[in-house]
Amino acid sequence: MPQLSRTNTISCSSCHLLNAGGTDQSERSTGVEQRRTDVNTPTVFNSASNFKQFWDGRAETLEDQIDHPTHGFNEMDSNWIDITNKLKLSPEYQAAFAELYAQGIQSATIKDAIATFERSLSTPNSRFDRFLQGDVQILSEQEKEGYRLFKSYGCASCHQGVGIGGNMFQRFGVMGDYFADRGKPTKADLGRFNVTGNEADRHLFKVPGLRNVALTAPYFHDGSTRSLEEAVMVMAKYQLGRQLSSEELHRIVSFLKTLSGEYKGEAL
Repeated sequence: MPQLSRTNTISCSSCHLLNAGGTDQSERSTGVEQRRTDVNTPTVFNSASNFKQFWDGRAETLEDQIDHPTHGFNEMDSNWIDITNKLKLSPEYQAAFAELYAQGIQSATIKDAIATFERSLSTPNSRFDRFLQGDVQILSEQEKEGYRLFKSYGCASCHQGVGIGGNMFQRFGVMGDYFADRGKPTKADLGRFNVTGNEADRHLFKVPGLRNVALTAPYFHDGSTRSLEEAVMVMAKYQLGRQLSSEELHRIVSFLKTLSGEYKGEAL
């Protein structure tokens, strides 16, 4: 639906490609007039399982979330008056909305329609899901060892629940100053602090869910890490204070690759 954008050139699927892990696989996404977003685009898959939306958690619900890209200067740069007026020019949209909503085309019904679709974007039946359901042979010994390390080293303290994450905030750089080491600080690096203004929320981010994580590079809010191996090493260093051996790294990455699920019965 490119009509959501001021220039009729950017739709939700411009940044959330369902054939690319629900992301655009770019460090930053491109909005109207080639403007670049401030953070890496999170996957749209399984977003309904997140306790809040966006890296900084500024939206409580999927419906609330839709206001941000549609109005964001670097994204769609539009407003609901223009969006609804454009959609009302389409006989197809007029008929579709009239069939589903007595109110017809309004901002609330547009948001409800998009959020309803987003709630359908779940990716169950990963090999790890089947392992938890009792198929103990579906994972290799190396993948099982990676799962053991994932738990024993503390990764599962934050990456847990249905989404294997997405249900809490955590500081990026618990065991080291990630931002000082990376350099070139940005406002987006402040994370949750940008929403609340509370000093305790500086560098706090929503923990991302790890379902399909092998498909959603580059990683982190800044999109700074291109490979899953590098992302695991960064997490081990700055969140756990660990230096992984090459074998430990290989085992954990092997486990993470078992988290890729299915959409509409097809493997992602």
